[in-house]
Amino acid sequence: MLGLSNVKMLAEGKVVQVEWADGVRARFHAIWLRDNSPDSETLSPGNGQRLVRIQDVPEEVGVKAATVVDDARLEIAFLPENKVVVFDAAWLRLHRYDRPSNAAKAAGWTNETIVRWGKELEEKLPVASFRGASENPGELRGWLADIRRYGVAKMTDMPVESGAICRVVELFGFIRETNYGRFFEVRTEVNPVNLAYTGLGLQVHTDNPYRDPVPTLQLLSCLENSVEGGDSVVVDSFKAVEILREEAPDAFQALSSLPANYTYTGTGDVMLKSKRPMIELGPDGELLTVRFNNRSLGPVTDISFEQMETFYDGYRKLADIMERPELAVTFKLQPGELFIVDNTRVTHGRVGYEGSGSRWLQGAYADLDGLRSTLAVLEQKGECHVV
Repeated sequence: MLGLSNVKMLAEGKVVQVEWADGVRARFHAIWLRDNSPDSETLSPGNGQRLVRIQDVPEEVGVKAATVVDDARLEIAFLPENKVVVFDAAWLRLHRYDRPSNAAKAAGWTNETIVRWGKELEEKLPVASFRGASENPGELRGWLADIRRYGVAKMTDMPVESGAICRVVELFGFIRETNYGRFFEVRTEVNPVNLAYTGLGLQVHTDNPYRDPVPTLQLLSCLENSVEGGDSVVVDSFKAVEILREEAPDAFQALSSLPANYTYTGTGDVMLKSKRPMIELGPDGELLTVRFNNRSLGPVTDISFEQMETFYDGYRKLADIMERPELAVTFKLQPGELFIVDNTRVTHGRVGYEGSGSRWLQGAYADLDGLRSTLAVLEQKGECHVV
C-alpha cells in the first residue's frame, strides 16, 4: 500500500488534508475523524461498533496537530479533549469521501461492483458446482462475487432430493421463511394459490413486491423437467432501466418518483400490501431496487388524477423494454441444477409448457446481507477463485 507523503491542517484545524505517495489527496473534517477514531474508547475492539454518542463528541472539535508516522499512519491530536489517535493510512484511503460527488452522476447510476448485461450473458452465465462451492472456499467466493456482479448465477451437481435447496442457502446465509414455507414447490396444481403453480408462461418479474421488505434473493432448483417448454428467462432490470432513462427520460422520472401499490391475497389468511416506486433510487440517485410484477400490481391509488396517465405510459414503456429479445437470457434447468437471482435487480420468468411430462422445481428465499457478509469474510481472508 502506498504510504503517506504529506499532511497539512486547513480551516484553522477544522480540516486535515492528507496526500499519498502517488499524489492522491483527500480532505477530512475534524468532526468526521473524531467520530471515526479507532481507539478503544470510541470503537469497540471486539466488533467495531461505536461506543460514544454524537453528543459525546465536542461540538467545537478541532485538530491541534496532525503528523505522519512511518508513512503508514497518521497521528491526530484533537482539541479540546487533547486526545491523541492514530489512523491507518490504508483505512483512510479506503474511506476517503473527498472525491467527485455522486450528485454529479446521472440518476440511475450503479456502483463499480455491478455489471449490467443483456443476451450476451447467455454464453457466459456464471456457474459453480455444489460440491466445489461446498468444499472449496475459493470457488464459493467466486460464485458469490459473480452474483454480486451480475445478479444471477447457476449451480450444478446438486443432490436431486427435496429440500436440497436449503443446503445451498446455508453456504452463505439463512433461509427467509414466508407464508409459502421454508421452501416451496413450483409445479402444476389444480386451483393454485399462485399462477407460478400452473403451466402458463410468466412475464419476467421480481418476486414478492407486496412484501416490505422484499426477499432480496430467490433460488429455484430443479428436481424434474421433462416437459416441452418451461425454459427459464432472466433479464437485468438495471439494464432495462438504463435503456428507459436514455429513450424515455420522462417515463424514468415518473416510475422513480411515483408510488405503485402491490398486493397479494393468499388462501384467506394472508393479505400483503406495500407501496413503493417501481424504480427505487437512493438520495444520491443510485439505482437500488426495481419492483416489477404484472401479477401483483394492485389498484394504483396513491397517484393523482393528473399523473396517472404518465405513470401508465412509463409502466408500458418499461414492460416493452423488459421483453426485448436482446435483453433475455434463456436456459432450461435440468435435474440437479439451480439458479439464483438478486431479487432487487434481476427479473425472471418462464416459457409456457403443456402436455405430457413433469416439471418440478423448488424455490426458496434468502437475503443479500448474508451473501455479502460471507463474501466479505472470504475476500478478507484472501481466498482465490478456483476455475
